[in-house]
Amino acid sequence: MDGNGRWATKRGLPRNIGHREGMKRIHEITESADDIGVKILTMFAFSTENWGRPQTEVDFILRLPERFIESELPKLMKNNVQVKMMGSNDGLPQHTINAVQKAVNETANNDGIVLNLALNYGGRADITRAVQKLCLEVDEGKRDANSITEQDITESLFSHQYPDPDLFIRTSGEIRLSNFMLWQMAYSEFVFTDVLWPDFSKKDFLEAIDVYQARKRRYGSL
Repeated sequence: MDGNGRWATKRGLPRNIGHREGMKRIHEITESADDIGVKILTMFAFSTENWGRPQTEVDFILRLPERFIESELPKLMKNNVQVKMMGSNDGLPQHTINAVQKAVNETANNDGIVLNLALNYGGRADITRAVQKLCLEVDEGKRDANSITEQDITESLFSHQYPDPDLFIRTSGEIRLSNFMLWQMAYSEFVFTDVLWPDFSKKDFLEAIDVYQARKRRYGSL
């Protein structure tokens, strides 16, 4: 969900307004994904690097999950959406943790599309955490270091219960991963669009899906 600040700046508005408008796109894109049969939709809401932004901006962004859950939870329940969080609670304000946990708990029995919010998430930190977990198991004699496999690492990541992403969509014209799901996206397809996130519509989303569907996924083979 990239480009909120630039969207606001282009309009002579405070950056926080862009973040607020960006939050409003989540419902439409989740609904659009659900309509075409997407099972898991992960949105990058706040990265481990975002802590380096001005404190007032960080504070505003970390209030948005609370506002989003308060306004959207009835719709999420009606649409059978299951909310999950991917990331670390370390450093997050309690009100943010409480809001996300409320959504996770109340939608736990829903069996429709999974809306996975990547919050306080970083790909390198995710891999580091997984390696530390496996090292601890080696130290405790629970596993042999030489027997550790790629699957063991995969199962130690925040996303361990989900398959690897098929498609990565990056808004705002930036052509980079920005430390997002580095391990999991080894064979994902990438679509980059110049559209800023607050302007990203159902039409833009479906166009990205069309691009993805036109590709032949080879996974390194011919």
